[in-house]
Amino acid sequence: MDDRFRALDAWLRVALAGAPFRLERASTDASFRRYFRVFLDSRTLIAMDAPPERENSRAFVRVAALLREAQLNAPEVFAHDLAQGFLLVTDLGTIPYIAALNEYSATALFDHATTALVRWQCASRAGELPEYDEEKLRRELELFPQWYVERHLGVALSARQRESLERIFGAILARNLAEPRVYVHRDFMPRNLMVTDPNPGILDFQDAVHGPISYDVACLFRDAFVSWDEERVLDGTIRYWEKARRASLPVPQDFARFWTDVEWMGLQRHLKVLGIFARLHYRDGKVGYLEDTPRFLRYVRHTIARYDELAALGQLLDQLEGARPEARFTS
Repeated sequence: MDDRFRALDAWLRVALAGAPFRLERASTDASFRRYFRVFLDSRTLIAMDAPPERENSRAFVRVAALLREAQLNAPEVFAHDLAQGFLLVTDLGTIPYIAALNEYSATALFDHATTALVRWQCASRAGELPEYDEEKLRRELELFPQWYVERHLGVALSARQRESLERIFGAILARNLAEPRVYVHRDFMPRNLMVTDPNPGILDFQDAVHGPISYDVACLFRDAFVSWDEERVLDGTIRYWEKARRASLPVPQDFARFWTDVEWMGLQRHLKVLGIFARLHYRDGKVGYLEDTPRFLRYVRHTIARYDELAALGQLLDQLEGARPEARFTS
């Protein structure tokens, strides 16, 4: 029992009006938040411990309300103390998509996920969420040279390599910023979707923004922790696009154009995540994330192979891997 756990326990005794309860660790994630399952006589709830100097619980409360206004299955916030960083919310169960997905369940589960995504995007209103603008997108891309290249690979980019990377970043951002804008969950992936009724339960949404329409579908099918074959990814993206068109969302009328948007948006995310996973390991001491680095390198290589404009990125990766090949799979 650490000091924050004792403070959370004391807060719950007041928030639950003295009702008897017991706590069990529910989960952790890549942030500094911790989750505890609260066992009451007739139900369970989730207590969230989010250190206020590290996490924005006010955003969690705000986005949870937007999701529920859109008739989506996000946690209801029953009580909160934002000064301490404590929240008491709905328990959405113990089965995440990532544990339930297989070749037999994937079609139905992804269908529920894309239906929920379309409903979330249809609820979009400008001014409700922070803009996923050029500054934010570029800042995320910079995690790749800072944490993956310099810290993980131990390679200092030359002036010529840095100039080449800047041109690549400019091309990626131009594609991303040309897209129509909607609500973006920002981590809409199987690890953050729960098998519930109604399905899915949606978690880890506090970083939601107003940004490119292809972002969440790219995130869903090019996942951080599980990969799908091209046929599955293409089929799921088409099914989403068809639903989006029927809902009058501003997706391109030509699927090929939308698919290009998805791939270039995915590329921004993949480069960002390579940096984030390295940062989680070296700065935050969270082990295990680097094991998925090869997955993201494959995603990046896959996109590079389809677009001549990205040839310079492929050449840069070749140079980096040649400079420090042993760092590709080790910490």
